[in-house]
Amino acid sequence: MTRKVLKSLSLHILFLALPQLVFANLYLGIDVLEARGFDVLEGKRIGLLTHPAGVNSRGVWTRDVLAKAPNVNLVKLFGPEHGLYGTEKANDPIEDKTDPGTGLPVYSLYGKYRTPTPAMLDGLDAMVIDLQDVGTRSYTYISSMRLTMQACFENGVEVIILDRPNPLGGLKVDGPILDPELRSYVGAFPIPYLHGLTMGELAMMAKDQVGWLEIPRENRVRGKLTIVPMRGWKRSMTWGETGLRWIPTSPLISSPASVLGYALTGLGTELNGFQHGYGTPHPFRLLRHKGIYADDLMRHLATIPHPGLRFEKRTVSNQQGKPYEGVYTHLESWDAIMPVEFSFRMMILACRIEGGNPYASASGNAADLYKKHMGDLAWWDEIKNRGADARIDQFLKRWRKDNQAFVQKSRKYWLYQP
Repeated sequence: MTRKVLKSLSLHILFLALPQLVFANLYLGIDVLEARGFDVLEGKRIGLLTHPAGVNSRGVWTRDVLAKAPNVNLVKLFGPEHGLYGTEKANDPIEDKTDPGTGLPVYSLYGKYRTPTPAMLDGLDAMVIDLQDVGTRSYTYISSMRLTMQACFENGVEVIILDRPNPLGGLKVDGPILDPELRSYVGAFPIPYLHGLTMGELAMMAKDQVGWLEIPRENRVRGKLTIVPMRGWKRSMTWGETGLRWIPTSPLISSPASVLGYALTGLGTELNGFQHGYGTPHPFRLLRHKGIYADDLMRHLATIPHPGLRFEKRTVSNQQGKPYEGVYTHLESWDAIMPVEFSFRMMILACRIEGGNPYASASGNAADLYKKHMGDLAWWDEIKNRGADARIDQFLKRWRKDNQAFVQKSRKYWLYQP
């Protein structure tokens, strides 16, 4: 093959879910646990917080792996947002139920309670957490992990995390660090929007850092946290290099392409007339803006810095079978792209397209939720008051400096090298 063809192939597979490609001899946390004979679970009554993407490298659900292991006493199941089975829509409250496959109780951590209650934890020695994250601060599985850690540490229950890849890799860090006063269920920790850590690394950092868990110091220090790390994963790997099949982590994150898209456009399409392809085969990758044709939108997008991206007009069918025309964001260089920066530049572009400032009139729940997702109150004041004249480069300079400091701080908790 020519070098040009090889480069094109590598970009094509970077965020595709191609099953069992031989890029890495990778063993997930659940695989390592199984290979070790479930040693850290033996003799303990176990709860399991997981979802459909919690599978081993052969595609077997962690629930089934633990339920069938002869020396594992799995007694309770727990489900995050979208539920244990991944069938619930975003923001929909979920009821407790009984799992038909095992007959075990399933406690919802996205319904009446988001924190496990003492009654839910009663009778447990350890809580196993096996959740596939997507590497962005506002995705709620790390919030579920945080609240579960807090409850377990306060009730003397060990937390055991089966680690999984960060699908965006472990080297790219981008976007503002969350202001502490904006902490919420879509902002669990004071970390950059693109944080570059695995679930296990983030848990270790949360246990160690003062104020990251909202529990008394003695409970945090005394709480027992066990990480079962992966084998064969490197920080430089994005999802396509793992050889693993992608299982949707939520209805809109249906592929590794949408994982990247969530970081790329998820913030930039809030409150401002942009649409990110909801209801099409390309969520978060197919952009539209109200009242503008795709050709015009491409010209507008080309006016903002977009290293590593290429734009293409594309027509697809939406969920109703009707034509949906938009601008697809092609990845050309993962090394060059800074996806969260692109989101913030989209905010300014929206003000230019509309000839006004959609943020100036934003208020109530919509504005509050936007701030919680985005995470920087100073930027909110800037875009709300200045619109298209917002001084984005000043903010990007500060965020990059903050992120360099975060990388140095978080390196202490790295379980995997580049």
